[in-house]
Amino acid sequence: MNRLGYKLRWVAVNVSRLLLAVTFVFSGLVKVVDPRGTQYKFDDYFQAFGWSEWIPGFLPLWLAVLLAVFEFCIGIYLFFGIRRRTTSWFFLLFMSVMTPLTFYLALADPVSDCGCFGDAVSLTNWETFGKNVVLLGLSVLVFRYRRLMVRFVSERNQWMISLYSIFFAFVLAGFCIYYLPVFDFRPYHIGVNLPRAMVVPEGEEEPEYLTTFVLEKDGVKKEFTTEDYPEDTAWHFVESRTVLVKEGYVPPVHDFSIMTWPDGEDITEQVLSDKGYTFLLISPYLEFADDSNIDRINELYDYCGEHGYAFYCLTASGDDVIGRWQDLTGADYPFGITDEITLKTIVRSNPGLVLLKEGTVYNKWSCNNLPKEEDLNVPLEDGELGRLQSASRMMTTLRVVLWFLVPLFVLVFADRIWVGSKMYRRMKHKNRIINLLKRKEMRKKIVAGNWKMNLNLQEGVALATELNAALAADKPNCDVVICTPFIHLASVAAVLDAQTIGLGAENCADKEKGAYTGEVSAEMVKSTGAQYVILGHSERRAYYGETAEILKEKVNLALANGLKVIFCIGEVLEEREADKQNEVVKAQLAGSLFDLTAEQFSNIILAYEPVWAIGTGKTATAEQAEEMHAFIRTTIAEKFGAEDAENVSILYGGSCKPSNAKEIFAKPDVDGGLIGGAALKCADFKGIIDAWKA
Repeated sequence: MNRLGYKLRWVAVNVSRLLLAVTFVFSGLVKVVDPRGTQYKFDDYFQAFGWSEWIPGFLPLWLAVLLAVFEFCIGIYLFFGIRRRTTSWFFLLFMSVMTPLTFYLALADPVSDCGCFGDAVSLTNWETFGKNVVLLGLSVLVFRYRRLMVRFVSERNQWMISLYSIFFAFVLAGFCIYYLPVFDFRPYHIGVNLPRAMVVPEGEEEPEYLTTFVLEKDGVKKEFTTEDYPEDTAWHFVESRTVLVKEGYVPPVHDFSIMTWPDGEDITEQVLSDKGYTFLLISPYLEFADDSNIDRINELYDYCGEHGYAFYCLTASGDDVIGRWQDLTGADYPFGITDEITLKTIVRSNPGLVLLKEGTVYNKWSCNNLPKEEDLNVPLEDGELGRLQSASRMMTTLRVVLWFLVPLFVLVFADRIWVGSKMYRRMKHKNRIINLLKRKEMRKKIVAGNWKMNLNLQEGVALATELNAALAADKPNCDVVICTPFIHLASVAAVLDAQTIGLGAENCADKEKGAYTGEVSAEMVKSTGAQYVILGHSERRAYYGETAEILKEKVNLALANGLKVIFCIGEVLEEREADKQNEVVKAQLAGSLFDLTAEQFSNIILAYEPVWAIGTGKTATAEQAEEMHAFIRTTIAEKFGAEDAENVSILYGGSCKPSNAKEIFAKPDVDGGLIGGAALKCADFKGIIDAWKA
């Protein structure tokens, strides 16, 4: 991939990631602040599909909360780049399910508004399907190139953001269930004047609604409208329905009406035009209402009677239920019949309380924070209770955002301090170069040659013989190892002085023995006289698909058979340009070596390969090599301890030649090299070995 193409892909992935994150955070947040609204939407779907009878009553609310928390948190995770693989996989899975589902809903149209953005943004089912198609495309792109996503928090500390997001979402949802939604996107919010919200602008055609009342007498049910509502009190109310008969301009409040119970008188205008205060006790279904605060409700009704304020209980329940409620609670207040959906929209509590004055909503309360006795000591006109409690949506938004962001920024700041201290420790580490060089003297210095698939048997034996003679005449200042193809091992072992040159294989099988044609086991390697084996080389990973799990098996078998392992790690060009080298190398170490004991790890030699600088025309500097070796040593220290980290030899596996070996080997954390092409010529290989004599 050329650099321009890489940059364009990087931009596309991160823009897509942010669009997905913002969409899901917004969608989740509007559900988190109004779980009851999402619960009612689930109820609508269950009723439309005929599932209501066998769905437990608690399930819709739990589903609403879980969906809200999931959407909010997964959006936060994607925004910060937390667990990029898992998060992007969840996005793809979620959108792969939701897109065909919303296509079906658009065709069947069981519910007019899917509710994906709650009451904040209303979308038709076809609009929702179109939105999901776009989000699915973005999810595929993000999943495919998830490694290009930039992290906004370090990998080590991302768990703090994860747990805090879950905690915040659950706490906020619980708060909004117990009290009322902190955001009220519905047309009955505090401060709205209902008569004005019901006005159709001049020139606009009014929609026509039909409200139908189902009444029962002598076991016979019959439907009536407001035009033919019977005066005969023998008819008992069962339920009411309001449906749109003719399209037209729909004002924000279009379905609010109050019919007195039991006589069916329409008192909507009377209530909305009342110059004084009016309390409305809202209960869509009295049979499911919370009756734990009945005494406080009755006290409030008595208070209204003393001060001349109107008080009505609005419900969609039938006659029998209203009668049972009166018997249970001793309610003397008048009842009115209002559409169930309207009541659920007015206040998200059952029961809830609304205070009106001249048709304006002055305040709302859930059943859990009704006005207290001390609030009722003075008339409403003289106390705080009777004042308009309107708060600007901007201030409410700011308050909720700060609830989330202030602790979040504290966590991120702590994370940045941790990263900064880590960088400081690294700088301090570099400033103590003399001490490091002293420690380096304690580690084994190694130059290992990797012949790869070169030289036939006769050529290999000749090269080994020549190298053995050269080093016998001029003793090296380091350990020397040559790793040859399998066919050379036994023959080369016979011509080497094992005290001067160690022998190793370039690979071994991940199986102990058996019907694995063409494979060579660790035991077989050991039997040739070899003491070392190279595992995890970049060519084996790239060309033969060797995974961390496969390499883990190979490492365990090699160690079990007494071989020392030269374990290779390193990043490719795309990973280096995306600044992911640390992440990649750490994952390679963790995936194959971190299950070892400290004793087993003492037989590991690490070799860092900057794959991006091998055969690409790009050059890895000695400083870049030292930076990666220092990171590798720090990673080992975190897992196995400082002592093991100081003792492990880390070889440089880049393009090392006699001309640059001295500079590279001088770095504090570089303990030698894993040499490729230069190891095939005795003079070049000895020139690199001699770099340790300078």
